[in-house]
Amino acid sequence: MLSKNKKINYEIHGSGKPLVLLNGIMMNTLSWVEHVKILEKYFTVITYDMRDQGMSLHEEKKYDISIHVNDLNELIGELNLKKINLLGLSYGGMVSQLFTLKFPEKVDKLILSNTVDYVDNYLKVLGQLWIQAAKLYDGEKFFDIALPIIYSRNFYNNNYDWLMSRRKIFKDYLNKDWYDGFIRLAESNKEFDVRNKIETIKSDTLILAGDEDIITPLNIMKNMNKKIKNSTLKVFNETGHGMFLEKMNEYLNICIKFIK
Repeated sequence: MLSKNKKINYEIHGSGKPLVLLNGIMMNTLSWVEHVKILEKYFTVITYDMRDQGMSLHEEKKYDISIHVNDLNELIGELNLKKINLLGLSYGGMVSQLFTLKFPEKVDKLILSNTVDYVDNYLKVLGQLWIQAAKLYDGEKFFDIALPIIYSRNFYNNNYDWLMSRRKIFKDYLNKDWYDGFIRLAESNKEFDVRNKIETIKSDTLILAGDEDIITPLNIMKNMNKKIKNSTLKVFNETGHGMFLEKMNEYLNICIKFIK
């Protein structure tokens, strides 16, 4: 469905407490299909594409990551939701932090998965690598350059055929609009930094980290756990940045228990 202003594509599944899932940078609503099948048994699950993702509005100019905060606020207002639970993954975790800081009264429980509270120089370099890969406008090359650092070595070794099938999907379905949108998203968070603000977050918070995640590393997430008073840190072993897929069942069980 499209929001009233026709900017945001969203889906609603299940019933119960509202749980909003915020995408990682390469994701869209389809990325959560298997997760929603389980989560909808417990919650009203809302997935949506941020600008430049999936079927939402694709911009023409650059913007700051904070643009997504007002989009989310407008969407939950349209759905008449006074308070929500948030699960933000990677880029979506950054947006979740910004949203919680701006609208603390609207967030019940907060899950920050594989994310950071600032973009350091190393992450900026990774972002630039992804941007250069996207500018090739070639799905296989983009996959070969961008994807290996997302998953753990263990996952790659045990799911190689599945990953190669994803490589083919990248080749067959990603078009210039997708790459241009991805580039704008990747450029939007270069100055993201809420290190000195997240200590004001009062929502019960669950922080999920992978011990082999080099994109949003464990040491940064440990520091986030120290700053957010009402937070709990859960570390997944032998798991990379793609934790929500690598350990899907364990991941969901922890999230469900936390929100319930």
